[in-house]
Amino acid sequence: MLAGCAGGQLGKNNSNEFRQGMVVTASPIASKVGLEILKKGGNAVDAAVAVQFALAVVYPNAGNIGGGGFMVYRSATGEVNTLDFREKAPSLASRDMYLDSIGNPITDKSLYGRLASGIPGSVAGMAEAHQKYGHLKWADLLKPAIDLATNGFKITARQADELNQFKTLFNAQNPEGTALLRMETWAAGDLLVQNELAKTLEAIKENGRSGFYEGWVAERIVAEMAHHKGIVSKEDLKDYQAIWRKPVTGYYKGYHIITMPPPSGGGIALLQLLKSVADFPLKRWGFNSDSTIQVIVEAERRVYADRAAYLGDPDFYNVPVTKLTNDQYVKGRMSSFSWASATPSARIKEGVLQPEHEETTHFSIVDRAGNAVSLTTTLNGSYGSGVVVKGAGFLLNNEMDDFSVKPGSPNMYGLLGGEANAIVPGKRMLSSMTPTIVEKEGKLFMVVGTPGGSTIITSVFQTLLNVIEFDKSMQAAVTAKKFHHQWLPDVVFAEDGAIDSLTVLKLRSKGYPVEFRGSIGRVDAILKTRWGYYQAGADPRGDDQALGW
Repeated sequence: MLAGCAGGQLGKNNSNEFRQGMVVTASPIASKVGLEILKKGGNAVDAAVAVQFALAVVYPNAGNIGGGGFMVYRSATGEVNTLDFREKAPSLASRDMYLDSIGNPITDKSLYGRLASGIPGSVAGMAEAHQKYGHLKWADLLKPAIDLATNGFKITARQADELNQFKTLFNAQNPEGTALLRMETWAAGDLLVQNELAKTLEAIKENGRSGFYEGWVAERIVAEMAHHKGIVSKEDLKDYQAIWRKPVTGYYKGYHIITMPPPSGGGIALLQLLKSVADFPLKRWGFNSDSTIQVIVEAERRVYADRAAYLGDPDFYNVPVTKLTNDQYVKGRMSSFSWASATPSARIKEGVLQPEHEETTHFSIVDRAGNAVSLTTTLNGSYGSGVVVKGAGFLLNNEMDDFSVKPGSPNMYGLLGGEANAIVPGKRMLSSMTPTIVEKEGKLFMVVGTPGGSTIITSVFQTLLNVIEFDKSMQAAVTAKKFHHQWLPDVVFAEDGAIDSLTVLKLRSKGYPVEFRGSIGRVDAILKTRWGYYQAGADPRGDDQALGW
């Protein structure tokens, strides 16, 4: 085993590369769980299930059983599939449920407390994935998470800081206490024991999805709602289903991109971005040069405008996928920008189609046979709604904020949405999650994804370019400083050190406002080298770790 895998494709069997399989997650403990499953003969999906439940214990700010997400799967033989276990609006949800008497959004209502929660999808998603592709027994995949919750684990310095930071929220939403709260300040190395969560995981181990969506756990969720003005019902829980969907796919310079369809907006946006820059000589211009940044920003500005107008749940809205990803449409969108100056976002609208704090977590897994999983899951905000279900020990999401609470008003990430993403009972909210698998010459090439709210799409995009255009190793591509533009606000956000001072001056002289900020994204990815070894990128922005064998 090796942590923090780095190195490039410069030589055979680099000491940081592995043949048998690889797991990259946001938690060293979860990565170890996934690797042990692979070593026991489990496949990539088995490891993904075990990792997902382990993250619910050891990474509570985003790992979850009270949230939802997306999975992209590629078998060793080239079969591809995507699983949508995104949360849904409860049956009692209504279009204007977060507006005041004069129609203005009441921000806190969609962010905190029980009313902010959609119907969780994670448990149903893991059960569905295991039923279709799993190999090991379900109970064996739950055991590591149960043991971690029962016996506790030592928190990292980063986790101690987060738990202390969110103490006020936890106290406000959980007046009777929770395992995430303590009288004194949390410190690195403290043991976090979660007995109530262990009981919930035991119920899921014994009864599968019905152990969560029915029985005493479901009763606890409904009681939590009833006592605090939430609206998720027993029927909402029982009726929830994860859905297999056809991936959206496309090509970038010979690389086959396999990514998530709506209600993820990430896959379509990623394909649009790649098509937008395909005709420009990025490799010659160089990594984060002024020309490279200008083209990427202009592409991002147009793609995010399209996202706001055209993307939503395909079960409720006819998303024009083919039209949005059409080569001529994308090139036409890029034809309006000028090298002389920035295109003001106020002048950019969605294209005319001819007759479609940021906390999430991502992990990438490849097994011995070559099956691959790219899975992104979320509670939305860090620690979701802040509500821990009494007696069941898990956090509820605040995903309702990902709907267009009021079309044209921004959500917590500043993203605008339109009618396509308006609140409707039973509808899945639009997401930026972009789990992706890439093939080269018909063979597995890369497994990639990231958390980061609105920056997810651009972080995955830039990571792909870092490898394909700028010849970076997987670790270097992940580590590289990133920048982001999302149409509105009309600002180029860049990580500290991402753009040198001379390039900043050039961009600002053309009307590109550049603002520096902290970390963007937290990419975890796996690259298969030309010699058949797996090489990982574990993001140093977090406690992420890559393990291989």
